[in-house]
Amino acid sequence: MKKVSSTNITLFIFSILLGFLAVTQMKQNVESYNLVTLKSIQVTKNEINNIYDEIEEMESLIKSKKKELEKLKKVKKNDDEDIYDILTEEIETTKVVSGFTDMEGPGIVIKMWDNQDTEIKGVEISDDVIHDIDILMILNDLRVAGAEAISINGQRVMPMSEIKCGGPIVKINGKSLGTPFVIKAIGDPKLLNAAVNAPATHGYELKNFNKINIESKIEDNILVPGYSGRFRFKYAKPMKEGD
Repeated sequence: MKKVSSTNITLFIFSILLGFLAVTQMKQNVESYNLVTLKSIQVTKNEINNIYDEIEEMESLIKSKKKELEKLKKVKKNDDEDIYDILTEEIETTKVVSGFTDMEGPGIVIKMWDNQDTEIKGVEISDDVIHDIDILMILNDLRVAGAEAISINGQRVMPMSEIKCGGPIVKINGKSLGTPFVIKAIGDPKLLNAAVNAPATHGYELKNFNKINIESKIEDNILVPGYSGRFRFKYAKPMKEGD
């Protein structure tokens, strides 16, 4: 009987280990390949789109800063122009954009009040009363239609304005308001009117299904007052440039 040398045994064991490692490596490669799914591709696409959006925002910010820089350069070159006038103009522009200035222009006036007709009822009892969610949804439809300034019963609607029910009244900007609610919105009159009266809008549903009284009319010149209160930021604070 022929003896098996220790060298042959070593080579045999080494071959087995090498084969095991090869199989393990192939399995890892297959698992790595399986990780590249449609979901991961979509996530990557979304990340790329977000980066593009950030780039566009940065480019817009750069253009805005360049314009400001050009204005400041003109002040140095032109003795007749005062930097105070430029700063005052920027303050006024900021007040307009933030909603602290009275605005006027074409738009729509909407009047809403509860259903008081005992013979004509909504789908449910609660449908006969205007709720804060009803006002919020109509405001959202108006914003989508391009409303540039909105007020309710003389209260300017701001991005941070709270609108909530309090019994038979609705609180807006801390003020208690009762029906009828008069909403004024400045913008394209036709689009704003469609945002309240077109089928599938919340205003259309309130009027035709909940039997809430809603009237709307287009006007050539509407006055929307500026916000007269003061916002206090408890948690948010402005970031310094470079942060």
